[in-house]
Amino acid sequence: MSSENIDNTVSSNIPVITIDGPSGTGKGTLGRQVARYLNWHFLDSGALYRILALAVLDRKIPQDDLHTIEALAEKLPVEFEFGNDHWQVLFEGRDVVSELHTEAIGHLASQLAANKEVRRALLARQRAFREAPGLVTDGRDMGTVIFPDATLKIYLYASPEVRAERRYRQLKAGGLDVKLSQILQELAARDERDSQRLIAPMVAATDAVTIDTSDLTADEVLAKVLELVKERV
Repeated sequence: MSSENIDNTVSSNIPVITIDGPSGTGKGTLGRQVARYLNWHFLDSGALYRILALAVLDRKIPQDDLHTIEALAEKLPVEFEFGNDHWQVLFEGRDVVSELHTEAIGHLASQLAANKEVRRALLARQRAFREAPGLVTDGRDMGTVIFPDATLKIYLYASPEVRAERRYRQLKAGGLDVKLSQILQELAARDERDSQRLIAPMVAATDAVTIDTSDLTADEVLAKVLELVKERV
């Protein structure tokens, strides 16, 4: 697959650690932990697409009105901050973490991410998070397209069944009425869309370290990655 028409030219001395992989592998948790450990900036790239999806739905923008969606993407006012003992995703000044994890938002975010113009609109916005002393970022094409010169690239993987179970527990804990079978089906469909899209498909970078998290706890994954950080960063 190709990432044609997406500018992957990057030049900076500021170090970046990228964590890519499908949903449910624990890359968000890992990214935040590593960012706190290093006291670096953090970017959850998937949250940008989810925030864009949230804005599209909230503002009732037709999903085929790509011109309006692209303009909105270019100016997304987003910040990631650690406050009150947890990470906050601030959009237009309000914490929207609890609003970003519905299946409707995830589905629309995946569709938007497959659009070339939308991805281009968010490209510069994502790279702008690269500030001293360094950046930790997670997503699906962070190490292949957004930061191809990253200091350390991680690719997390887990079986679909394990990822669906993790997602199920997360949504149930949030009070949502969901079915495990439906989540597994939706994860499989999203994996296929993300890995087969022509623009910036979800694949491991050739120089990434791949870690299967299926049988590992979050603490075990963190320990593995911190060893790599000590060796390479």
